Amino acid sequence: MTESPPAISPVSQRAARAGIPALEIALLFALAVLWAALYAFIKLGVATIPPFTFIGTRTVIAVAVLLAIMRLRGLAMPRDFDTWRKFLIQALINSVVPITLLAWAEQTVDAGLAAILNSTSPIFTFLITWGITRHEHASARKLFGAFAGIAGVALIVGPEVLGGLGRELIAQVVIVLATICFACAAIFGRNFAGLDPMVPATGSLICGAITLIPLSLIFEHPWTIRPSMTSIAAMFALAVFSTALAFVIYFHLIRTIGSVATTSVSFIRVPIGVFFGVAFLGETLTASAWAGLVCVFVGVAAMTLPSRLAGSRRKPDPALAGGAGEG
Repeated sequence: MTESPPAISPVSQRAARAGIPALEIALLFALAVLWAALYAFIKLGVATIPPFTFIGTRTVIAVAVLLAIMRLRGLAMPRDFDTWRKFLIQALINSVVPITLLAWAEQTVDAGLAAILNSTSPIFTFLITWGITRHEHASARKLFGAFAGIAGVALIVGPEVLGGLGRELIAQVVIVLATICFACAAIFGRNFAGLDPMVPATGSLICGAITLIPLSLIFEHPWTIRPSMTSIAAMFALAVFSTALAFVIYFHLIRTIGSVATTSVSFIRVPIGVFFGVAFLGETLTASAWAGLVCVFVGVAAMTLPSRLAGSRRKPDPALAGGAGEG
C-alpha cells in the first residue's frame, strides 16, 4: 500500500461533515443482502463448473452489464496507464484471487464455516489500517466493534459449525487468505475516491476477466464442461446481483464512509441470512442466535456511527470519507 492518498472528493467531505446519513446505512445493508447470497451461489456453481471457469464467466457477464449501464449514463472509462494499473491491482485483491480461493475452498468446506471465517475481514482491515496505512482513525471504538461483530457471527452460526474446523485445514487457511485480500482491497479502494463508483467497479472487473479467462482455457478446458442448469443460474445471479450491482455500491461506500466501516458488511451478512431463513423457510432462532444479532448490530454501530456523536466538541474525522492522508 504505497500509493499516495487521493484528494477527498466534495461528496466525501460532505459525508464526513454530516456523519453517515441514513442512505449510506441503507446501502450498507443492501450490500450485505447481495453478498449474503455469495456463498450459496458459489457453492451451487462450483458443483458442476470449475473455479476459474465459474468466476471468469461470472466476471465477463458482470462487465457486460456494467458497460451497458455506463453507456446509458454517458460515462467513459479512463485511458491513462496509472488508473488501469490500479484497476488491475484492485481486481487481483478484490476479485480474482479471493473469489477464486473461496470457490476452490467451498468444494470441501461448508458455506457456514466459510462465512464465519470470511467475516473476520473487518479485523484485518482494522489491523492493516492501524499498523500500516493509517489512512483512517483506528479508534478503540472500531476495534471493539470488530470483535463484537465476530462474537455475534459466532453466536448466530452456532458452535456446531466449528466442529469442522481443522478437518480441511488447507481449505480453511485459503479462506482466511481470501479474507485478508478483501481487507486489503477495501483499503486500496480509497484510491478511486474521485471516480464515479461504476468506473472502478467496471475497470477492476475488466482486468479480472482478462486474468481469469486464460487460466480457465489453459487449466480447465471449459468446452468439455457439462454444467447443470442450477450452476448456470447461480453463475448469472452471482454476476448480475452479487457482483455488478454489489461492486457499484461497494465503491460508493468506500468513498463515503471509509474502508473500515464498509467491511462491517461482513457481519451484517449472517443475520440477514438468518432473517431469510425465519421469514421464508420457517426456521426458528435459538437464544444464542438472538444474542448474536444484538452483538452484530452493536458492532456495526460502533464501526459506522460518526465520531462526533461521541462528543460534540470533537471534529469529525475526515478519514470516514475513505480518502484521508496518513496521520
